[in-house]
Amino acid sequence: MKERLAAAGYATAWAGTPLLPARIGDRVYRLGADAAVARQTAGVRQLRANLARVAGPRADLDALVRAGMRSYARYWRELFGLAGMDHPRLAHLVELGVRGRANLDAALAGGRGVVLALPHAGNWDIAGLWLASRYGRFTAFAHRLRPDSLYRRFVRARAALGIDIAPGPRALYERLCAGGIVCLIADRDLNGGGLEVDFFGARSRFPTGPARLARATGAALLPAGCWFTPSGWGVRIHPPLPVTDTTVATQTLADRLAGEIAAHPQDWHMLGRPWHGAS
Repeated sequence: MKERLAAAGYATAWAGTPLLPARIGDRVYRLGADAAVARQTAGVRQLRANLARVAGPRADLDALVRAGMRSYARYWRELFGLAGMDHPRLAHLVELGVRGRANLDAALAGGRGVVLALPHAGNWDIAGLWLASRYGRFTAFAHRLRPDSLYRRFVRARAALGIDIAPGPRALYERLCAGGIVCLIADRDLNGGGLEVDFFGARSRFPTGPARLARATGAALLPAGCWFTPSGWGVRIHPPLPVTDTTVATQTLADRLAGEIAAHPQDWHMLGRPWHGAS
């Protein structure tokens, strides 16, 4: 019953959000974020604990958590409203905020595949729309959601942006061997098979997929970050990491992503537990 209710809620949001005028949509989702903060939901409490580690003891956590939840709400409003937006215009606006594009161009010019590894931050779907508009369709991986109807809805929504969701590792491997682009969210191990890394001074587990895929295929491993600006989006693409050693590469990736998160902590949408023993 919970799964069916969740699927119905997502379907309603996808159908209704494109119909809302932008200002009203912004206000509705912001009010929802503020209501969650006022209720101190489990996700809000976990976000507060996460941001306390990222921002340090001198941070104004009340303001940071409020901004973080509003950023998270903005992500969902934009995702649900994408069907009613002008995609070429969005891609142009994103391009204005892209830094380090030369790193991606250089890797592709060498005939190599590219693994872009990024955290749960900003709006990675709109960044993906830009990427597909400039470089063609690319492949990403999404964990299976329940019910299956909800998972298929996410797959269709991302396909409309130019993002192909891989059914498994083989499809990612094949895309990279063909010189294509694979994007992976890489700041939390959801399968339990990741490596321990130092992340903001505490032990965490990061997925090994980005480094292992790059090493197996000869693809370039490029860390990336996404964040919001008041009127648009920011994207930074880092130079490629050495991948001769999976453990070292995964730790270096964790360091690069930590830098991106620290630069824009309010846009890190981590409402789960990224550290061992974190409350």
